[in-house]
This record gives sequence, structure tokens and C-alpha cells, in this order.
Amino acid sequence: MKQAIQNHTATASPNAAHFSGKSPLTATPQYYELKAKLHRQLLGRIDLEVFGSMTPERLRTELGTLVKKLLDESGVALNTTEHQKMVQDIQDEVMGLGPLEPLLADTTVSDILVNGPKKIFVERRGRLELTTIEFTDSAHLMKIIDKIVSRVGRRIDESSPMVDARLPDGSRVNAIIPPLALDGPVLSIRRFSAIPLRAEDLVKSKTITPDLAQLLAGMVRAKMNILISGGTGSGKTTLLNVLSSAIPPNERIVTIEDAAELQLQQPHVVRLETRPPNVEGKGEVNQRALVKNSLRMRPDRVILGEVRGVEVVDMLQAMNTGHEGSMATVHANSARDALSRLENMASLGGLSITSKAMRQQISSAIMAIIQIARLTDGRRKLISLQEVVGMEGETITMQEIYTFTQTGTDKDGTVLGRFHATGVRPNFMTRLKAYGISLPDEIFDQHRSYE
Repeated sequence: MKQAIQNHTATASPNAAHFSGKSPLTATPQYYELKAKLHRQLLGRIDLEVFGSMTPERLRTELGTLVKKLLDESGVALNTTEHQKMVQDIQDEVMGLGPLEPLLADTTVSDILVNGPKKIFVERRGRLELTTIEFTDSAHLMKIIDKIVSRVGRRIDESSPMVDARLPDGSRVNAIIPPLALDGPVLSIRRFSAIPLRAEDLVKSKTITPDLAQLLAGMVRAKMNILISGGTGSGKTTLLNVLSSAIPPNERIVTIEDAAELQLQQPHVVRLETRPPNVEGKGEVNQRALVKNSLRMRPDRVILGEVRGVEVVDMLQAMNTGHEGSMATVHANSARDALSRLENMASLGGLSITSKAMRQQISSAIMAIIQIARLTDGRRKLISLQEVVGMEGETITMQEIYTFTQTGTDKDGTVLGRFHATGVRPNFMTRLKAYGISLPDEIFDQHRSYE
């Protein structure tokens, strides 16, 4: 990008630099240099204590006024677009996350992936794309990472080069820095919708069908223990949020997460979050401790954001001792793999019981497994709903109720396929009737299908 030297105003000096008007996502090196200079001057003039007591709207206005004054004093000629961009960028630096603010304001962005200061990718509608946004350098990116982690009482440096945190809106953040990250600091932000998705939204996006939405809501209201299985970014937490919306408002819910992601809308929700060890390696509170404590809090339901380790033992015991209607997610590629993962994680707890006894615990605790996947075109689909039937010998038996069958892809890469019932009428229909939930028989008609 070229730097043009022009005199656009009578007040501009003969050597004033004019930065050619570009998209708000691009700028010249000279622009970054001027912005950094103005930022330093601004911090030298403001009273942080006074500014900290202002409302965000008032603070933004005051910052805008002061930046305009500094620009006038600098003698640099900027056109109207550049002038507005400079003011906006410095406001974002002081009040927000700098260059990331436009992406955070974009509701179509679901993930922000910063691979060093000069490569920022976003995910929109399931597809990754490179943006033209850049940080000035690695030091600039580190300042933004420090700002994020310090807000939640975490720290990141060479002695602790990895951190999980979250933004005020609940978005999940992971950062990793050198020496572990070889090409500079790396930042990943998993965005959350300001308005939680509903079952109708998943039907509209063809993640589930109307029949499935009706069946899943009935399963939740009937207090079935449900496990949601899928890979990274497949939509497990989103589906868990949607399912939880079917929980009656008069029930007490306790949620347990490593990083708070769930957005439950019921009036009686207690949210618990794990705590990592401090600098001395002390003070850690893991999921297992929270699960044990939650059972003393008189919950009607316990919801685990994700089962990761030995807490699965306490979760299974809770499900088997009266805490029905509990739900959790797990990383696995199929419903059968999900059961194997539960068994493997339980074995890490050091329980001296046989594999068969552990499988009996699992089969009596988990009533249904939902498998969700992210397809090659970026869309999420519920690809299988299976009922856990019981044990045959030493094997947990399941029967598939619903499935998504992929039939191919079209020219633009969109996955083609259809949802359909398998024709099996689940055993849990008796339970649904006992809870007063009546579903039409057509839901299980294998000849009905949805694309």
C-alpha cells in the first residue's frame, strides 16, 4: 500500500502523511505507527481513575474527543474515512480488544483464530476464511491476550504459556505463546450467540428435523439421562443448550464446566466452573470435586458441559442414584466410541471393579446417546440417535432410533443426504407416557424422510 504525501487541509504541514483510504480491515505500516504513537500520547494524558468511573458510552465519547484533538495537533492529514477509522481503532484499543473488535461485533463469525499477528482466520457458516485484519506485531497481540486473561484473574507468560479464559459475553478463549508456539502468540476465540439458539433454529438450519425436535424435547421432559457425543466444533454444547430449554422451569439445575459455555434460560440455575492451579501449583478445583459437591446442593438435574476424566465415575453414580434427567457431552466419533470413552475414563479413577461391572453401571445410567457431527461442508447434523437397551453378556447393547444417511455431495461441496427413522420403536416410549408425553406414531415411520 503506497503512502501519498498531500496537503488536503490548510492546517496540514507540508510534510504531513496522507494514508490512502482503504477498507476498515486494512492499513499501511505508517498507519500502525501513527496509531501506536497516538495511543501512547493518549495514555499519557488521561486520568485512568477518572476514566474508569465513566460509563462505556461516556468513556467512548471522551476518548473520541481526545483522539481527534491529538490528531489535529499531530499535523497529519487524514481523509474522513481514515480519521473515523483512527478514532474507532484507538477507542477499541483502550476499551476493547483492538483489531478483534470488528470481528467480535460480527454476528456471522462463530470462531476467531489468530495464528500470530499477521494471520487472522474466522469461521462463517462452517467455513474458514482469512481476514485482512492484522496486529502491529507480536507485542501488540500479547497486550490483547494479557488484557483478556487478566480480566478473569489468569496469567500468561513463559512460566505459564497456555491459558483458558472467557470474554464477558461468555465466549471461550484459548491462548498459547512462545516458546510453545513457534511462530508467535496464538489465540482462539469460540464465539457464543448473544441470543441462545432454539430448537426451531436447529430445524431451520437442518441440524435436526421437526420430528427429532419433538422427540428430543419429550426425552428431556421425561428426565432421561442423555449423553451427547461428537468431535471438536461439531455443535455438542449448542445442542445441549437447546435440549436444556425443554427442562421445566420449576426444577433446580446445577451446571459444571471447565469454561462456562452453557446459556440456560431457566430461573433456577446454579453455575459452577473449575479452577486451575495458581502459580505455586495449588488451589486447583477439578470437575470431580464439583460433581461431588453438586450432589450436596439438592439438584433436580446435573449438567456437565463435557466429561473429560475421572469425574465420569461420580456422574454415573449420580445418574444411578436418583439424579435423573442429567446430561453431558463427550468427545467421540460414534455412539459406541462414546461408551468406550466413558469406560476408559472411569478406569482412570482407580476403581477396583471389573469391566463388566463398569459397563453395567454405564448401561443403567445412560438412557440415550445423541451423535452429532460436522460435515465436510461445515454444516452440523445430528447423525444418530441411539437408545441404550442394556447388557448382553459383557457388551452394552443399543438400538438406533434415528439416523442421517449421506448420499453424496453436489458441485459446490454441499453434503447431500436424508434423515429418517429406522423403524424401531424405542423402549423409552413407556417412560414418556408415564410422564404424560404423547408422541405421534408417524415419528418412527422409516418411510418418512427429510433432506
